[in-house]
Amino acid sequence: MLLLCAAAIALLAAGRASASTQELALRMDDGVDLAATLYEPSTAPPPAGYPAIVLFHGLGGKRQDLAAVAQRFVGPFAVLAFDQRGHGQSDGLVSIDGPREIADARAVFNQLAARPEIDKAKIGAWGLSLGGGAVLRSLVEGVPWAAVETVQTWTDLYSALAPQNLAKSGAIFQFLSSVPQSRLDPSVLAIRDDALASRNLAKLRAWADVRSSRKLLSKVRTPVFLFQGRRDFAFDIAQAKAGYALLKGPKRLYVGDFGHAPSTFPGPDFAQLTSLGRRWFTRYLVGTPAALAQVALAPSPWRGKVKTYKRLPATRRLSIALPGTDRLAGAGRALRESGPFTGRAETFGSGTVRVTVRLSGGWSRLVAVLTAQPRKGKEVVVSEGGVNTTGLKGKRRLAIRLIDTATLIPQGAPLRLILASSSLAQNPGNLLYLNLPMPKAARITVGPASLVLPILRKPVSR
Repeated sequence: MLLLCAAAIALLAAGRASASTQELALRMDDGVDLAATLYEPSTAPPPAGYPAIVLFHGLGGKRQDLAAVAQRFVGPFAVLAFDQRGHGQSDGLVSIDGPREIADARAVFNQLAARPEIDKAKIGAWGLSLGGGAVLRSLVEGVPWAAVETVQTWTDLYSALAPQNLAKSGAIFQFLSSVPQSRLDPSVLAIRDDALASRNLAKLRAWADVRSSRKLLSKVRTPVFLFQGRRDFAFDIAQAKAGYALLKGPKRLYVGDFGHAPSTFPGPDFAQLTSLGRRWFTRYLVGTPAALAQVALAPSPWRGKVKTYKRLPATRRLSIALPGTDRLAGAGRALRESGPFTGRAETFGSGTVRVTVRLSGGWSRLVAVLTAQPRKGKEVVVSEGGVNTTGLKGKRRLAIRLIDTATLIPQGAPLRLILASSSLAQNPGNLLYLNLPMPKAARITVGPASLVLPILRKPVSR
């Protein structure tokens, strides 16, 4: 998937006017060199120097992956793309936006600002996934970015990857597998097994807290544009919504047709994303006025036009009762099905599954996967979520919070809710929550369930 994303971005870059480029080695204070490419306009710098943008790539990526982004921004701006520590041609080990990487971000800023052709007061940052996390964490730690854009990232890493104290084990495994083990910092190796198995949660939360920005975002006055994917099961819309609500300076939110699985980056609205991004940086790094909607939502499939709002779009609650009783062991599953929808419905927000259960024998988790079954075409995974039940026994009423998505439920499609110990019970290819071992004696009786979905009052997709 990472290779396909890199190839797609390279194709998007093809045919665009190339800027002059310099290959650099940026020396960090611990002796590690970071490989970088500096794109500069062909025109002479203005008296104060070029305004500039620093690009931060995703986990397992490299600076060349962002060539199309760089070439869409270069012109009024100089653009610096670099291989983060432990990636590409850079030395060092990956600690996933830990203190060492944030020190690197500060050093990259300082070294770019020291160049005579750069306006040190007009340096912005753009970050994708891991890179977005680094941008936000460096911002709240005082790196003086003049404007910021983040794409498909987190504001709170723990709630993103272990919501309700249950790790998205498959997503975590895939993320960590994108980096060779020899390039992972000991701090990551020390928590890897606990992260996969949802153990030692206090330790995991402390590790994630120093890699998150949410608790400090209310102090930020820097202009921030948050780009988040409609259907991103790693870093969902709620991560951007929380950041958007807290920021005190100029801010915008774009929810687009891209993201981590089940989506891809770049998405079909890549030109829209980079066009809005260029206008944001032009406004705050150059000073050229640009009208930008406060909130924008792209339809899926992409049709070339977004729906704009003054605030988050209005939703209503859709409630569905799903009766039934099932007794499960091991990889068994409970299936509940609604009647067909008579009209279109498009989710926007985090749904909730409430279910009565009886636990015994050390049953440690319950995963819910919600799908729509169109009359034609493939099954659509609307959302999913899980809750950690370690230490619980007897009769309980559980509330499972689903991933915050914008998903169209096709007209006439019934909904199916699968409740099990893993997401593989819905489909062997659904690897978000892996089927990790539980005691042989573990049992759960799954009783009646209810589903509440927030849906847009006016759907934007069709």
